[in-house]
Amino acid sequence: MTQTVLVIGTGGREHALAWALARDPEVSVHIAPGNPGTASVGTNHPVDAFDGDAVAALAVEVGADLVVVGPEAPLVAGVADAVRAVGIPVFGPSGAAAMLEGSKAFAKEVMEAAGVPTADARLCLDMGEVVGALDEFGPPYVVKDDGLAAGKGVIVTTDRDAAIRHAAGCRAVIVEEFLDGPEVSLFALSDGEHVLPFEPAQDFKRVGDGDAGPNTGGMGAYTPLPWAPEGLTDEVVRTVIQPTVDELQRRGTPFVGLVYAGLALTARGVRVVEFNCRFGDPETQPLLTRLRTPLYEVLHAAATGGLGGHAPLEWGSGAAVGVVVAAEGYPESPRKGDPITGADAEGVFHAGTARDASGRLVSAGGRVLTVVGTGDTLAEARDAAYAKVAAITLPGGFHRTDIALKASAAQEGAR
Repeated sequence: MTQTVLVIGTGGREHALAWALARDPEVSVHIAPGNPGTASVGTNHPVDAFDGDAVAALAVEVGADLVVVGPEAPLVAGVADAVRAVGIPVFGPSGAAAMLEGSKAFAKEVMEAAGVPTADARLCLDMGEVVGALDEFGPPYVVKDDGLAAGKGVIVTTDRDAAIRHAAGCRAVIVEEFLDGPEVSLFALSDGEHVLPFEPAQDFKRVGDGDAGPNTGGMGAYTPLPWAPEGLTDEVVRTVIQPTVDELQRRGTPFVGLVYAGLALTARGVRVVEFNCRFGDPETQPLLTRLRTPLYEVLHAAATGGLGGHAPLEWGSGAAVGVVVAAEGYPESPRKGDPITGADAEGVFHAGTARDASGRLVSAGGRVLTVVGTGDTLAEARDAAYAKVAAITLPGGFHRTDIALKASAAQEGAR
């Protein structure tokens, strides 16, 4: 019997989710509102992702067996609650549980209650408190907007004036100690009680090669991490994700969906940098490219309380590397409306694209495409990804050239 899924969102993450779900011949995929890429793997619907009632009505109309809410902002706005109210299973936390990402202060409070290791931090409600916290922690300064900021609400800098300017643009901020060491993204499915982890991935936040320039929503990612400590996933589940899920359940706001733990592997051990309440973009694209477990089955199990005793996720051998192609001017003021060619290749996920009046594919956002290559090694996956990037044209577009470069070189050196 065919299962019907409705994916909510417009970005590269949603294209990857729809693509992975559609690989199952027994799954019919609908996307709202979707993008030109999702139209190739399912049926797009012009519904406002923030309108919970409209999303719920569409889910009923298409006979959805499962709704997957992709972006964080509709989750924080309570879209999942509206769909659950009409009796349809949802993969995505309630508005209350989504505050794990919606408020960094709330996330710190949950971590403290659960005994989860994270950076020491101060919540600042005025500039006097900000200045005091900056002086307390010293450089490098880490200043985070307390609310949602589309992946660009954080500044890490040695420039005290820049840190103060960033804080001045936020209603409330978290100032925290700088965490040394490499960063890792670890996703885990949660049914509110049990968790099922993905393999770790690493993304690249800075706009330029060598981690130069401002933070972005992410310029690329790769998986697996050959350099990650043995047992890292088990340790993070035990010390970070499971305690967090347990604490949210204890509070009466069980987390059903995807817990995304952004981690720093510091000299003092694993520390949480941030939590997100949804699949990360661009890590999702390479991760789902390698996933062998049918995606519908595990998302539905999470949405219906069925992860207890579930077998571990199965992964394909080899590696996957995703490279973001961004529009000229990203992240400050991306240019839109430029024609795109070469984006119909396998492994090219649309994020900021649209069709113009004549039907041409054009840029419509800052991060335009995520291009994924696979191979037996990271070096092969990198070569495949960058070969696809070279075949794409976008006037003024750019990309980083060093995604997974160090890790692939180290892997080759160890062979």
